Amino acid sequence: MASMLGPGSSTANIYVPEEWSEAANSIAYDSVTSPPPFSFICGAKNSGKTTFSRHLLNILLQRYGKVAYLDTDVGQPEFTVPGFVSLTVVDKITPDLAIPCLKTPERCFFFGDVSSKRDPSTYLKYIFTLFDYYREEYCMFDKSENAGRIELPLIVNTPGWVKGIGYEILVDMLRFICPTHVVKINISAESKNLPGGAFWLDGDCDGMVNIIEIKSAQQDNFNRSVLVQKDASLLRDLRIMAYFRQCFPSDKPITTIKELAHALASHPPYEVPISIIKIRHLHCQVPSTETYYSLNATIVGLAVSSEESEDLPWCVGLGIVRGIDTFKGVLYVITPVLPSTLEKVNLFLQGFIQIPTCLLQVKGCRSPYVTSNVLSDRFY
Repeated sequence: MASMLGPGSSTANIYVPEEWSEAANSIAYDSVTSPPPFSFICGAKNSGKTTFSRHLLNILLQRYGKVAYLDTDVGQPEFTVPGFVSLTVVDKITPDLAIPCLKTPERCFFFGDVSSKRDPSTYLKYIFTLFDYYREEYCMFDKSENAGRIELPLIVNTPGWVKGIGYEILVDMLRFICPTHVVKINISAESKNLPGGAFWLDGDCDGMVNIIEIKSAQQDNFNRSVLVQKDASLLRDLRIMAYFRQCFPSDKPITTIKELAHALASHPPYEVPISIIKIRHLHCQVPSTETYYSLNATIVGLAVSSEESEDLPWCVGLGIVRGIDTFKGVLYVITPVLPSTLEKVNLFLQGFIQIPTCLLQVKGCRSPYVTSNVLSDRFY
């Protein structure tokens, strides 16, 4: 079936090879069965997983209108800031495959690091929980009982760590999710590629999954870029700055790092009583006497914990702990999360996601991480 983004198509600065478009179209249109496809995208670093995932997302949107996107790449996520695993429901085509955009996830967990290596078991637990949520909300097993429920196709985006423990994690993900389609993107260095075939299965079930192998490419015959070129550290900082830019109205003139630093410096923070917030440090231990001081001038995940979800607290966003007043018993927090959502937050998660250094080094800018200019707007 012809599509708006057919073989050999281009979007702005990104050219999509014919092989990639054929793979995306086969996933979206070749199957007439229900439920919609579960697509699992994997391959080595810088192979083009993100670019292909964006293209596939656009193709699926043309057929289904909405698509679920399970992002497991905590280092270079598609719709969130680094450190998250998330499930996002997308309903709009991305016109430019070169430009990432922030979206509010349907559900997400704050892992708090840019690699899964510090705690693979928790990382996998988060992914499995998000997939279970997707199956419960967006897969219709009994049509008679759930006539109003929408079935959505799923794209699973994965990190480029495909050797050692990273390979074992990928195998565990594949076995749990059981995708209908696995897209393996191969690079020219064959030793860095994943094994051929259904490498995650024990033997006889190859026919139950469609395996699509495509080649990575840096340029096409006209010297146009095929991949989104990455500077991982810079992209992470840009994502974090874009996230906290949302603290301000979109028409507020903030176009440079210096302007953002000054805006954050003068932005009134929320005043959060220490007594109603639990603190959890991820991937490290902090002496109890230093718990609150360790939060000063850091980024924290804002989470909702209950007795049922104590080990799996949903996260609603990020905040910058701008200052702490232990005499008054309050934390001062900057966040773009809406007050109505903040009312549910009862847990701060501190990981290794840091404030971009460029925001801290702007000359002539009073540090935004002080306790003056306080807006006494409590979470509760």
